[in-house]
Amino acid sequence: MTTAEAAEPTIARRTTYVLVDGENIDATLGGSILGARPAPEERPRWERVLDFARSVWGADDVKGLFFLNASNGTMPMGFVQALMAIGFQPIPLAGSVHEKVVDIGIQRTLDALADRSGDVLLASHDGDFAPHLAALLGPGRQVGMLAFKEFTSTALQQLTEGGLQIFDLESDVAAFNVRLPRLRIISLDEFDPTRYL
Repeated sequence: MTTAEAAEPTIARRTTYVLVDGENIDATLGGSILGARPAPEERPRWERVLDFARSVWGADDVKGLFFLNASNGTMPMGFVQALMAIGFQPIPLAGSVHEKVVDIGIQRTLDALADRSGDVLLASHDGDFAPHLAALLGPGRQVGMLAFKEFTSTALQQLTEGGLQIFDLESDVAAFNVRLPRLRIISLDEFDPTRYL
């Protein structure tokens, strides 16, 4: 190493952590939007979520963590392999019947991120994460939600005053190949009358 190389400042790489509450997204999509179990073409394209995470805040690195409930002792291996192929780290968690293992795993991960630098995107609608996300808000860190905005809990929406950003999975992230049958408030900037003709 030359003296000039030693004198150059080291530029810290910016990481965005993407935490996915798969159960919550799937339940909201199936139960509240589609009214049925989503067909394969109606499910999010998770690689687009990672692409969005790279671009939204200019991340150098993206670390995708996809939390799964494996309390029944099995994992959806085809889905797990597909997640790994696109760059997610599946986190299959198991616990007792009364434990919300995915929620607990995400909460613990959010708490651990408080001691690390990096931005955070959480895919969920669950207000149980509000205190953990609130602890991450502050200078030097971007924190956001990936959700269907109309189903995001009030506790999470209130955090927008403190800097939490909410990105819509369909309109902001473009995570779907099909147009979802959603009834939501539409800003005039987004309004496309041809969608209704």
